[in-house]
Amino acid sequence: MNVLVIEDNPSVCSMLEMFFSKEGITGKFVYDGLKGYEEYKKHEWDLLILDWMLPGMDGVTLCRKIRQEKSTIPIIMLTAKDSESDQVLGLEMGADDYVTKPFSPLALMARIKAVTRRYQLAEQDQQVSSSDVLLTENFKMSQSTREVYLQGRKITNLTPKEFDLLYYFLKHPRQVFTREQLLERVWGYQFYGDERTVDVHIKRLRKKIETETHPFFHTVWGVGYKFDESVEANED
Repeated sequence: MNVLVIEDNPSVCSMLEMFFSKEGITGKFVYDGLKGYEEYKKHEWDLLILDWMLPGMDGVTLCRKIRQEKSTIPIIMLTAKDSESDQVLGLEMGADDYVTKPFSPLALMARIKAVTRRYQLAEQDQQVSSSDVLLTENFKMSQSTREVYLQGRKITNLTPKEFDLLYYFLKHPRQVFTREQLLERVWGYQFYGDERTVDVHIKRLRKKIETETHPFFHTVWGVGYKFDESVEANED
């Protein structure tokens, strides 16, 4: 992983450099916002870590500038500002996460892994969905029109999140997902509910699309759920 760190505190940079070397991360450290932006433009980076207060160009302005260029690079902000309004401002400017100073390298590493994992999952999902219309043995779904057909019959009583959940399962047939994975990928990582939310939505979907002789959702005990339209699965 190649990480660009734009941070004007030498002690913070030294700490991160030592920790990165232990984690197998290649880190480039720049102490000025304008110079950091120039370095960002020169190379391909896997992650950008920005300090809030920087000489030349502050981290919030730099983050906004990068996002205005339609860049999808993961961005984590380091900030000594711990008020909720400041943190919200950083996220609104396009940061994916923030870490409040002082922080431990382990805490930052956990954020790095979480942010990069979300981007990897999003890329995987984008590759899976090559068409707006999703066709399976029993279903036809359009993400743009939000229409669902089951064996040619239009289903009109799905809530938005039920639609998203069904669409996700149809894109990943017979794959087993934990409740935590479904919350992360369908509801989003900022969702603060509990895992029973998944159970409730699947229960509602079962009532709306399944029959006693033709179930689609299958509980994998001790793990989570999978979606399988095959006859063999229904005979288990």
